[in-house]
This record gives sequence, structure tokens and C-alpha cells, in this order.
Amino acid sequence: MMPIPDPEHWKGLRNSARDALEQRDYGVRLPGAGDIAGNEEIPGVMVFPRTVYPQHNRGFFGELARMDEPPLSDLGLKPVQWSSACMFGGTAKGFHVHPPYIPEGTDPAAWFRKLYVEEKEDMTIRPYDREQWDVMFFIRGLVELILVDERVGMPREVMQFHVDGDDRGGGKSHGVVIPAGVAHAMRSASAQDVVMVYGTSMVFNPDAEGRIASSVERAALPAQWSDYLAADGD
Repeated sequence: MMPIPDPEHWKGLRNSARDALEQRDYGVRLPGAGDIAGNEEIPGVMVFPRTVYPQHNRGFFGELARMDEPPLSDLGLKPVQWSSACMFGGTAKGFHVHPPYIPEGTDPAAWFRKLYVEEKEDMTIRPYDREQWDVMFFIRGLVELILVDERVGMPREVMQFHVDGDDRGGGKSHGVVIPAGVAHAMRSASAQDVVMVYGTSMVFNPDAEGRIASSVERAALPAQWSDYLAADGD
């Protein structure tokens, strides 16, 4: 819970503003992708480091992934479509979620238990060609990424972390693999535009593009700001 400011310290403000006050917790730090790389908090999610080469006085060159080398070769995941996207600085998108494939007559919870618990080392049984997996790479900007496991019978784990774009340097560029059934949202964590490239295991299908709490993509102002602006000034 956020600490409440000392009312006496703020006695020069009107009551409505004082009642709305809260203090920032400066001890909170959102982890970077490098802090969680290789830590599979959500089954199927993978965060992996990439190589980016700075080029003096010219820019940079970054490898995305090689299909015949880890991690994609180990996963047996070969994207069939590549796309790009730009997100303006200070904006957000999502949550997006893609429907996981469930074999006919199979209990969803039992199916996921087989894929990610009982036979988790066998990547050949993952139905990449029947559900959309995303492999994301961030070329420019700083992204805050939030993932939520919404698959039936799986623990509802949440991952929240920053991913550096290739242009930021420092050797902190990472790729992110996101399975179907894992809701994902992102927002620019700086004033800089975000440019991303991503591969998918299936071609784009609007019917497989689910949205959860995505009104942030349309809202002019956050709800908390609107409530504050609408408050009476007593």
C-alpha cells in the first residue's frame, strides 16, 4: 500500500488535493529482461539474450534469431509470418491474447498439464501450427511488458519487466517468446517511439485476436486523472 503523506506537511493545498495525495515508493524497481532471462515463470514463455553490434558513427546491427540455433531450434518454433509495429512514445497496447488449441474431446486443463508439466521437454507435441505463438524483438525504445497466464488449470502467474530496444546499447537486448493463452500488454516506458519486429507461428487472423482490458488504446486520459480533474475544489 502506498504511504499516506503527512497532512500537516501539505496544509497549503485545498482539501480535495490533499485527500488525493499519495507518496511514491522509491524502492520499487521493475526488473529488466536480463534479470529474468531463462526464468520460466509462465510455462512456455521464454526471454533470451540477443547480440547487437554497435557500428561507429553509423548505428547498429542486431541479429534477431537463427532458425537452426537455440532457442528457436530447441523449441521447434519456426514463425511463418514476420511483421513490424510502431508504438508512439507514451502509448500502450493490449492486453492481447490468442486462443490456445485444444484437441477435440480433451479436457483443457489436462491438455496443458501434458504440454507443460508431464511432457514439457517434448517440444514436438506443441501445436504451433494450430495456435499463434509470438516471438517479439524490440528494435528501438524501452518497453514495459506484462504477461498473464490465462490458460485453464495453469497457475495465474504474472510477469512484468522492461525490454531494451537495440538502439539503447549496453548489451541488454532480448527476444521474448509468448504462447497462445498468455495475455500480453506493453507500453512505451519513455518518450521515445517503440519499434518492434515479431514472428508468429500462424498467419494473421482477426478472429484469433482477443482483447482484454484494452480500453487504454482508446482512452484520452487515464481514469484516475479524469476522476481527479472532475473533483470539486472545496
